[in-house]
Amino acid sequence: MNAKSMVTILAVTYGFLGILPLFLGDSSIYMRILTMILIWSVVASCWDLIMGYAGIFSFGQVAFYVIGAYSSAILSVSLNVTPIVSIFMAGTITAIIGVIIGLPCLKLAGPYIALVTFAFQLALEPFLKGPLGKAIGSGGSRGIISVPPIHIFGMDFSSSELVPYFYLTLVLTLICSAVIVVILKSHWGTAFLALKDSEDFAASLGVSAFKYKLLVFAVTSFITGLFGALYVHYVGILSTRMLSMEVFTVLLIMIVVGGIGQYPGVVLGAVVTVTMNELLRPMGIYRLLIMGGMVVVIVLLLPDGVTGLIRKFSVFRMTKKRTEQLKHRNETHESSP
Repeated sequence: MNAKSMVTILAVTYGFLGILPLFLGDSSIYMRILTMILIWSVVASCWDLIMGYAGIFSFGQVAFYVIGAYSSAILSVSLNVTPIVSIFMAGTITAIIGVIIGLPCLKLAGPYIALVTFAFQLALEPFLKGPLGKAIGSGGSRGIISVPPIHIFGMDFSSSELVPYFYLTLVLTLICSAVIVVILKSHWGTAFLALKDSEDFAASLGVSAFKYKLLVFAVTSFITGLFGALYVHYVGILSTRMLSMEVFTVLLIMIVVGGIGQYPGVVLGAVVTVTMNELLRPMGIYRLLIMGGMVVVIVLLLPDGVTGLIRKFSVFRMTKKRTEQLKHRNETHESSP
């Protein structure tokens, strides 16, 4: 997809979401859904960047999200760092850890990277609950409570101020989405796709796998950690429940619905998935069953997700338009003397 199409889809999607608080601002339920759509759309976009474009099967995206949340919470609660500063520090910490995790993955491929990153995610929960986690201020099994809200421009941005927080998140979402588009359409994006298609051929052209793989780990980890930190200052509490398989599954559904490697389809996938996940919550255990069934149908009927459907519709319209133009041209030619 070209840059113009990406920007158009993002502008329409985020523009539509941006005006909804004018009508739904009094509803805490809908405002929570809108805010979580913004947060998860960026986190899922980072996962799509590293897996769908760079071809690195990292399964540690939720872990980086949680690291960002815990880093900012510990900095602001235990060290009294201003939240707006701790958020960006948390993104930096997450990026450093992402690079450290990425280093051993450079010597691995395919499913082995998935195993290493997923093992890292599984090990994170006992670490945070254990003595080492408590020593750095994780709160152990109890977690961290009373995380301070973001305070800038003389205002508190938290779950008690839903509309201001939504627009703060929207601004950061637009910035990070613009960064992702620039990356994809720069020589970085070309290098990612080259490494994904054929690492040996890319290396023969001078593309450094070491450089670009570490780069994508650092960038996606930073943005993911940033939004994990943003989330914890929104809800005000934190526990290792964020590392549950449910969160991982819902995030994976977003990418499947949007289409892997079909950015910004993952943003549309986040809109659909988060909305369904919240509206189906009263159904309890049947919620994930319904969403799982939806994924099966989409994989079978729309392997490229919602983006594939949009592309097919665009091709159909263009084909129809050209057919009508040719038909009109032939009729004009036949009627001319």
